[in-house]
Amino acid sequence: MITIPEFKTIQSAAIAEISGTATLLVHEKTGTELLYVRNDDENKVFGITLATPPTDSTGLPHIMEHSVLCGSKNYPLKDPFVELLKGSLNTFLNAFTYPDKTCYPVASQNHKDFMNLMRVYLDAVFFPLIPEEVLKQEGWHYELENKEAPLEYKGVVFNEMKGVYSDPVDMVYEYAQESLFPDTIYSLSSGGDPKVIPQLSYQQFKKFHEDFYHPSNARIYLYGDVNEDECFDVIKEYLNQFEQKDLNIEVPLQPTIPNLRLERKEYDAGGGDEAKTSMVTLNWLLPEVSALNERMAITVLNYILLGSSASPLKKALIDSGLGESLIGGGFHTEIRQFYFSTGLKGIKEEDVDKVQALIEDTLASLVKDGIEQEMIEAAINIVEFSYRENNTGGFPRGLALMLRALNTWLYGHDPLEQFRYEDALATLKSNTEVGSYFEGLIQKYLLDNKHRTRILHVPRDGVAAEQEEAEKKKLAEIKAAMWDEELERIIQEAKDLKQFQEEGSSPEDEAKLPFLAIEDLDRANKLVPGEHKAIAATDYFTHDLNTNGICYLDFAFDMARLPFEYVPFLPIYTRALFDMGTKNHDFVSLSPIMDKETGGIGASVFLTNKPQSIDPLRFMLVRGKAVVDKVPALLDITQDILLNIVFDDKQRF
Repeated sequence: MITIPEFKTIQSAAIAEISGTATLLVHEKTGTELLYVRNDDENKVFGITLATPPTDSTGLPHIMEHSVLCGSKNYPLKDPFVELLKGSLNTFLNAFTYPDKTCYPVASQNHKDFMNLMRVYLDAVFFPLIPEEVLKQEGWHYELENKEAPLEYKGVVFNEMKGVYSDPVDMVYEYAQESLFPDTIYSLSSGGDPKVIPQLSYQQFKKFHEDFYHPSNARIYLYGDVNEDECFDVIKEYLNQFEQKDLNIEVPLQPTIPNLRLERKEYDAGGGDEAKTSMVTLNWLLPEVSALNERMAITVLNYILLGSSASPLKKALIDSGLGESLIGGGFHTEIRQFYFSTGLKGIKEEDVDKVQALIEDTLASLVKDGIEQEMIEAAINIVEFSYRENNTGGFPRGLALMLRALNTWLYGHDPLEQFRYEDALATLKSNTEVGSYFEGLIQKYLLDNKHRTRILHVPRDGVAAEQEEAEKKKLAEIKAAMWDEELERIIQEAKDLKQFQEEGSSPEDEAKLPFLAIEDLDRANKLVPGEHKAIAATDYFTHDLNTNGICYLDFAFDMARLPFEYVPFLPIYTRALFDMGTKNHDFVSLSPIMDKETGGIGASVFLTNKPQSIDPLRFMLVRGKAVVDKVPALLDITQDILLNIVFDDKQRF
């Protein structure tokens, strides 16, 4: 049991899946919950997450996320975030806004750098300067060059969200969520609706920080091979400056609306693929799902339905010829209640009923006729592999675990459960053995679920122009109602804001931001252990590493003898390798075989300069991965693809 002074331990457990111990604590003075994952991962992660449910669509959570990183009490630079990027060894430094929460994570492999990042982020979140100039810069402000010029809106988030709201595909997802949650915060735009953002006042802005950016509303996360005493001393230094606050911040559940609701949205037909055709999505709202095995089952079901070229719902929609490509994204699982959204882009408006019927009929036939067992096994293998591998690419693994915990932690559920995937996998596989398990999920969550919407998006000439004209008209009315003194004030405020932005931080303030010194750097080279052998004419390299029982196989084919004029076609060839099928398996059957037996196989082109030579190095890389006992299957599949590919299907090519 881990004990930390001034913290009460709620629970602590050794969890094999994270190769360490997870401890949930609460700070006794402020009530701050803290999840501490202790293991030997040198890529340390720290994060602060706050529940930030919007009360309107002014984009306050989004604007605040930008603003707190624009200078704080102990680090009063204009933009410490940018300065940190210049002088930090961070492996992650960012912030992001969700529909109901805001996260501030950092990561670094260097101890001193990690401590610096912790201090700067704690100071930014709890003690930001946020003067009115920052709201004007990051949120919105009036801009007026002179009394005769037109009044305009300006601001970082305002401009960003105008781009989002002008993209019809982005709005497909925005409208799907909005339509399913008419009575909760999820019907509002946490990012900000450009029509509503200018309603935000500085008083609302300051009060939002006062209400939500308090330790009593914070979840703090600490992960990796950290200096425990030093980290907790810094955290306590900040938390102890506050008293516990009685906050009742809860994300309510959406009451069920037991009927299909039809909506029609228009977007501008000014250009692009969306200009000539319509789009449609069918959307279902699910009940709250917190148990990991059930969340995992929905992830598996998503892959069964839409995850590969052989997935029955995806294939039915694409092969129908009713549209060009899928939209909707399937199951959305990052908020309290999941929802499912799918449909087609590039349809004729008169075919909307056909698309709806096709989706419903395909789901019904899956329940009636059953899902192919091989498809189920492939989907489970893919999901299981992703949990076991936890390969997040350049994304710190500790941060991926933090986001996994937040899936339920924010809503009052046990965050440690989200790490125990072995038990969840065992339960999932046991449920699957009973038979018709995933068919039952389709019946329960989709076919029998009456809380759903259909949204038709249709193009119309002039929509964008009308929106711009409405904005200009509103601004003209606002300007016409102003006295000369108000116009002069706006002109002067715009000049003051420009001066504020152009003025650099003072040398005294810049010196307050912590930077690394040469002596803080690890001078030891970290070498990947490896061994080289020559087998026949092939170079063979092995690397003995801890990979959780997963074998990674890379094949590098030297393309030096390929005529240079054919090199541009290599990317097409590498893509075709996995989309055309082989003499033994067509593309529909090949995909689930790969999914069932491997963690994935892919190909790419590698070009680089050769030292002291004008000739470049050209390789085609084929990379695959599988658990150790399935390496023979991985080799068989790779050989089949490389030697037996069939290029006869011109339509797929």
